[in-house]
Amino acid sequence: MPTPRLAPEWTTTEWLNTPEPLTIERLRGRVVLLHAFQMLCPGCVTRGIPQAQRVAEHFSREPLVVVGLHTVFEHHEAMRVESLRAFLHEYQIRFPIGIDAPDPAGGPLPRTMKAYAMQGTPTTVLIDAEGRLRQQTFGVHDDLRLGAAIGQLLSERSGVRRVVVEGAPMPPNRAACDEDGCAKA
Repeated sequence: MPTPRLAPEWTTTEWLNTPEPLTIERLRGRVVLLHAFQMLCPGCVTRGIPQAQRVAEHFSREPLVVVGLHTVFEHHEAMRVESLRAFLHEYQIRFPIGIDAPDPAGGPLPRTMKAYAMQGTPTTVLIDAEGRLRQQTFGVHDDLRLGAAIGQLLSERSGVRRVVVEGAPMPPNRAACDEDGCAKA
């Protein structure tokens, strides 16, 4: 497996749901789930955004941050900041949202979308605690696979090799299990 590259920094024009702009560098030390969406994208509204909200809720006590990226490559006039504010309020989206900066040359693809070579929306990007791009998925991301990938990145961050599932019973007469097996109590 090739060494992951550093994730490109986000180029945004404005941030919502956060008092100050976020950068990958500022978030170093935490796992980042970047959810790229458009508010008029049916897949984003029905599947992608609810999934990002679930991740933000379920991992709220972990060193993980969910960041939205409103990246508009079509219907530009309909997706202005005022409309996005109303959309975030209506759908009760509370995680930070950056607004992707337009192409300075006037092209249709915003700058961050282009930097990540995104194919469209929704796109889910996982960035590890070192700021490296670890996974990028275009379209609907399977919940179980996403949770496993997040768990892997969180365990790498903490250096913990064993996985403990809250509320799951330990095997009888076993003290702890890790990738090398289970030790007796």
